[in-house]
Amino acid sequence: MRRLLRFPVLCFALVLSIDCGGTQAERPDHPLLGAKVVMRDVVFQSAALGRDMRYRVLLPSFVAQDQKLPVAYLLHGGGGNFRDWSNYSDLSGFVESGLVLVMPQGDYSYYVNAVEHPADRYEDYVVQDLLYDVETRFPVTKGRSNRAIVGVSMGGFGAINIALTHPDLFVFAGALSPAIDVPRRQFSLRRVQQSRALRSIFGPSGSEARRSNDPFLIARSVLPTNAPYFFLSCGEAESLLAPNRQFAAVLARQNLPYEFHIVPGGHDWTQWNKEVPKLFERLCACLGRT
Repeated sequence: MRRLLRFPVLCFALVLSIDCGGTQAERPDHPLLGAKVVMRDVVFQSAALGRDMRYRVLLPSFVAQDQKLPVAYLLHGGGGNFRDWSNYSDLSGFVESGLVLVMPQGDYSYYVNAVEHPADRYEDYVVQDLLYDVETRFPVTKGRSNRAIVGVSMGGFGAINIALTHPDLFVFAGALSPAIDVPRRQFSLRRVQQSRALRSIFGPSGSEARRSNDPFLIARSVLPTNAPYFFLSCGEAESLLAPNRQFAAVLARQNLPYEFHIVPGGHDWTQWNKEVPKLFERLCACLGRT
């Protein structure tokens, strides 16, 4: 009987090992909203994914008829969903100051076009379908100088990777505890399910697909004059600290505009929320909202 009981426990541990996003168990949807903030949940057809996708928008409760606002796209971590940013962080003050915040569903994708599942074109979904739908449906200003992209953990990787790959689209990229080294991770028996999932997304170790989604390599080809501003932070208790230090060093060598903060804490919203005000202060400055 004791042996039988160990098998479910092992399976549960393997499932947990898949999620390196640091998100918490899902709770009832109770967004932290101020009185001057309106929330809209949207379902739209993504041509890149060939299916309906969801995203959440926070915007000021009053926007003049001809007014257009800058926009920031907030990407959730592994195991999370489009509700995370509004449920775990209080963003009302930034919205009230004149920002539109968009939180898309990203599933467990790292926001890249998957190698083994060609229909899972999550990068195209974000930079083509999502941007177009938001700019068609909501009062946001088009153009690079009015767009920012931000993420936590898996979403932090997505924000950096997308901003590096599409420097013409975003003027600012923020990443809290980004899983920046994911394309470089080797197969691990301790995290066999995660290794298989990453192979499905990025392809086998050492492949061209991995290299084409490696921020360490992409950053070497981005010119300082074309680069977005990068805001990075990582907790001093995180296993991700070492690769984030290394990535910050790459940005420094390339003379790309950035700041990197090592802060107390681990891989969770308690730590991230302490950095959110500092991140948004820099974001607003880059969008000309100071």
